[in-house]
Amino acid sequence: MKRQRFAHWQIISIALMLYDFVAVCGAYFLALFLRFDCVYSAIPAQYIGPYNKFILPYAAGCIVVFLLAKMYNSVWRYASYTEFVRTLAGSLLTSVAHTVLITVLLQRMPISYYMMGAFFQFVLLIGARFGFRFIQIFRRRHDVDASAKRIMLIGAGNAAQMILREMTLASEVRDRVVCIIDDNPNKWHRYLSGIPIVGGRDEILSAVEKYQIDEIYLAIPSATAEQKRDILAICSETNCELKQLPGLYQFVVGEATVSAMKDVSVEDLLGRDPIRTDMQEVYRFITGKVVLVT
Repeated sequence: MKRQRFAHWQIISIALMLYDFVAVCGAYFLALFLRFDCVYSAIPAQYIGPYNKFILPYAAGCIVVFLLAKMYNSVWRYASYTEFVRTLAGSLLTSVAHTVLITVLLQRMPISYYMMGAFFQFVLLIGARFGFRFIQIFRRRHDVDASAKRIMLIGAGNAAQMILREMTLASEVRDRVVCIIDDNPNKWHRYLSGIPIVGGRDEILSAVEKYQIDEIYLAIPSATAEQKRDILAICSETNCELKQLPGLYQFVVGEATVSAMKDVSVEDLLGRDPIRTDMQEVYRFITGKVVLVT
């Protein structure tokens, strides 16, 4: 009979449970330690005694609450707002329970113990869960890949945010967005996910030169054909590759990603369908005739 192996995510979850147990215990000890000027012998017995009696059952209870909150089932590589809220809620709930239970059952502790303990607990819990992702994002933004293309993003809306998120998290995407163009003056000289919004469409040509752009992505799925034509006409004056989202549908269904971008065609620049000439009729009309082309 084969021995059943734990899946990788299960091993990570078990390790995270052990970490949480130690972190919860350490958070409130650190709060008590700091309250008495970092001198262990200065902590009165009336406080260290209740702490020692209460902290292990409390830490075990925290693990149960975190399990019920599904804090061990997430893919932390892609942790986002949902995981943050779960961690915040779980930490807040258990900290309130700690305050009530230790006060009612054992001893009223110093106010700073409750406040600092809750703060340290949250910081330690959130740090373990989001630390890897923050390191990954930091490394990707500061690693220089000679083969990576420098990208200008036109549009600073939700579609642009989705594209930036994918480029930040996807390890296989090496290209980097270095600047953003948007016609809304309220967004100028601000940042979207750390990328500067340098101005409106009038700044496209100067920004291409300043930021040494290789590709331009048009990420305005709601733009009309005329708006697209005007913007793409400016972009066509550069030597950059032009790509755009196929349409509003891709954004609505959540496909505003790098892989969904398509090359700009002649039809996009025309703003209309091309005219299809009946060449057979043309041949029949000019056959045997001398034609002057002016």
